Amino acid sequence: MRKKTWLLTFAAMGVALGLGSVAAVPANADTADKKIALSNNYAGNSWRQAMLKSWEKVTGQAVADGIVAEASAFTTSENQVTEQAAQIQNLILQGYDAIVVNAASPDALNGAVKQACDAGIVVVSFDGIVTEPCAWRIAVDFKKMGAIQLDYLAEKIPDGGNVLEIRGLAGVFVDDEIHAGIQEGVAKHSQFKIVGSVHGDWAQEVAQKAVAGILPSLPEVKAVVTQGGDGYGAAQAFKAAGRPTPLIIMGNRQDELAWWKEQKDANGYETMSVSIAPGVSTLAFWVAQQILDGQEVPKDLVVPFLQINQGDLEKSLETTEKGGVANVEYSLDDAKAVIAGK
Repeated sequence: MRKKTWLLTFAAMGVALGLGSVAAVPANADTADKKIALSNNYAGNSWRQAMLKSWEKVTGQAVADGIVAEASAFTTSENQVTEQAAQIQNLILQGYDAIVVNAASPDALNGAVKQACDAGIVVVSFDGIVTEPCAWRIAVDFKKMGAIQLDYLAEKIPDGGNVLEIRGLAGVFVDDEIHAGIQEGVAKHSQFKIVGSVHGDWAQEVAQKAVAGILPSLPEVKAVVTQGGDGYGAAQAFKAAGRPTPLIIMGNRQDELAWWKEQKDANGYETMSVSIAPGVSTLAFWVAQQILDGQEVPKDLVVPFLQINQGDLEKSLETTEKGGVANVEYSLDDAKAVIAGK
């Protein structure tokens, strides 16, 4: 499934791929009457809210430009496979030409996805991808996203130490892959030891409560590895417990970046931040549009994750709206470049 993975800083990514611009393009007669739906399994954190906002912004313009007839978004009330499967079945009945899916499970939705394919509907999964062969997949190398956190810790804390792991939503492909990468990283850098693990559900409040609950049972913690949407909550939990602030890997949320800058200005605090860009939903939209337009698109596409380093912090914070997430939105030309493997 992996073809080529790029590791780019937030600043360099826009230069390398020309991302971020949503250029108007002429109406395409072949897709002007097509309807594309987004099936989303969860919206309970800032990343998902930013993802939906990006979808609305880019697809709204595409509808206005006559490129597609409709691009509606549907989100289930909870992260439940059965509910999302029923949602996909409803979208089939409503006559959508393509369904873009952020899936609750990589395999449990395969039955519903196959039904859509059998009905002649294009299915493009992203972020939470599906394994059904008839679907397309747009994935980040999440395992690498976990592993590079330990590489970074090995540079900053060469003597190693105890590490707390904050995971995402239990049972979701993304959580499993990042966790696997972290485990690989610990095996590679044996001076580090995972002494505790909690699920933060990619949400600051959940992460803060979970970390606060486990801290009393933990020895000294040198670092915290994360999945996104949990770094600021972890920092608040350590502060409330009166414990020294460890090196916490951040996840590109604005509150995390703002806290990081405060600490950097106050005492030279150093860390890094990494996550997938919420705007990957817009890439999935354009990929679906291109498939409907009859273009040849590889079944598996790999896109970069966003990494923010110490020197990128101020610029990244300036361009990230309060309460939001550092982001990149894709244009049609960007999608064509990704499809072409550029």
